[in-house]
Amino acid sequence: MSPAASPPGVPSDAVELDEAIHNRRSVRRFAPGDVPPRLVRDLVAAACAAPAPHHSRPWRFVDVTSAARPRLADAMASDWQADTGDPAPGAAAIDRSRAQLVAAPLLLLACLEMEHAREWPDERRRAAERDMYVQSLGAALQNLLLAAHGRGLAGYLKGAPLFCADAIASALDLPSGWEPAFLVLLGYPEDGASPPPRETLDPGDFLASR
Repeated sequence: MSPAASPPGVPSDAVELDEAIHNRRSVRRFAPGDVPPRLVRDLVAAACAAPAPHHSRPWRFVDVTSAARPRLADAMASDWQADTGDPAPGAAAIDRSRAQLVAAPLLLLACLEMEHAREWPDERRRAAERDMYVQSLGAALQNLLLAAHGRGLAGYLKGAPLFCADAIASALDLPSGWEPAFLVLLGYPEDGASPPPRETLDPGDFLASR
């Protein structure tokens, strides 16, 4: 929808935002070429505009260099193998993941940082406090992905770090308190790398009134 086609009373920038939200898709095929450092900083700035609890900014991003990626992939594969007790589980999946990490033009590791979380005396409230921070990281990642989309980039998230956070923190020598959560793989999309149309849904299926 172009701004000229905005419904009566709806600002054109609202329509453009809706387009960005609905047109952003996960893309896994990238064209050759690096993402300029200036754009990386712009994306992190967009992430840092997300809402957060207690006026904190509980997000940390690591730009994983080409030199560190094999070490990261090895740590993730070893942890997976240790979890399963099998020296070679899902070899094809491990190889595919390794290739994705190595080949992505830009690989960011998104971490959660809980320094400003309140230390409640009971487990129920400590868990709720953590949930607030985790959801804030999700908002930051959505900002980052939308900002990337608006700059002609495409990419996707990998949640594997949630299953091997300690191994990743050790492999990348992360500062204390940085908890690995998601990998963000980004780049300029390869020609023809367009995902299929989204499934049509009824918002009413996801909305209740009480």
